[in-house]
Amino acid sequence: MDNRPIGVFDSGLGGLTVVKELHRLLPNENIVYLGDTGRVPYGTRSRETIIRYAQQDIDFLLKKDIKMIVAACGTVSSTLPREISSALPIPYVDIVLPAAQEACAMSARGRIGVVGTNATLKSNAFGRAMRNIRSDIHVYGNPCPLLVHLVENGMIEPDNQITNLAVQMYLEPLMKEDIDTLILGCTHFPILYEIFNRLLDYKVTLIDPGRCAAKYVQSILLKHSMTAEQTTAGETEYNVTDEVESFDKTASIFLGEKIGRNVHRVELV
Repeated sequence: MDNRPIGVFDSGLGGLTVVKELHRLLPNENIVYLGDTGRVPYGTRSRETIIRYAQQDIDFLLKKDIKMIVAACGTVSSTLPREISSALPIPYVDIVLPAAQEACAMSARGRIGVVGTNATLKSNAFGRAMRNIRSDIHVYGNPCPLLVHLVENGMIEPDNQITNLAVQMYLEPLMKEDIDTLILGCTHFPILYEIFNRLLDYKVTLIDPGRCAAKYVQSILLKHSMTAEQTTAGETEYNVTDEVESFDKTASIFLGEKIGRNVHRVELV
């Protein structure tokens, strides 16, 4: 048993979709969350900048005496070199492999779409992961750079005209490829799940990377006997690099509950 917290980081708010699923699957676990809200989004940055930011995020969490690191960011998951993640002193989980496994299992015809940030699509990380699992698949990707900004600014209502138009624009080339499965390759995007689902006429299986990653974390903790010994509800500490007030307000939309006072503004070096 291991009562140390799970460390989760993201460029902003999207990683809270992973936290929400961890709360559901592992309610007794303590969590330390870091949202780099002062530098969001990562997806438009250079590869070198993304790696540097990710290393700063990881260094911050390691100082919190965590037992596992979860990169709840599609951009970092697709960009951080394996030699860095594999050299960490504790288990590291990102969203690529869990989502890729789920997509390959769910796709009937092997026609899988991927949406994410520019950096995520440029890396082709999801495509490589899926082709290592299934050799018969066809992968079609389209970057959706506007969606992170729309979600971070709270434009998430199912009837929001601007967000609907943006999602429709990004989906059109994928719909022409007759996909049967779509990976929402950024943890911000499940907040727009209903918009994606409706515009796809409920005929495409949507893969939520946050849910997949949380299930993967659960399996690792159980396999290595690292689950928390405590029987009471775990606590979550939230850390952000920009103002606390706006995070506290918007985060409740992602989590489905109010955070309370356990939010701290921090500096990354």
